[in-house]
Amino acid sequence: MGVNLLVRFLLELCALAALAVGGWAAPGPVVVRALLAVVLPLAAALLWGRYAAPNAPVKSPAAWLLTQLLVLGGAVLALALAGHPLAAALLAGAAAVNTALLVALGRLRPPVRP
Repeated sequence: MGVNLLVRFLLELCALAALAVGGWAAPGPVVVRALLAVVLPLAAALLWGRYAAPNAPVKSPAAWLLTQLLVLGGAVLALALAGHPLAAALLAGAAAVNTALLVALGRLRPPVRP
């Protein structure tokens, strides 16, 4: 596994953590916030595993791209709304640079249907 792919994996883990932070920072009772802090990253992980993971069972380029945008973009939005604009900007910048490098190296591309 290349360094850029390892960074991508770490960014995916950061996105899950950011979604948990965003869920916990949501307005409402503690029970709702705790539920969101668990459900948001769990839903993102399930989507990622189904559509965006290297061995995802669904080989749809559109679903692959949409999942990446939803999970990484949602994580950036969650951090920003939770009052962490610097962390949001760092995550967005790191994801953009990593994506550009992986695409340029031919290591990140939508799945192809058999």
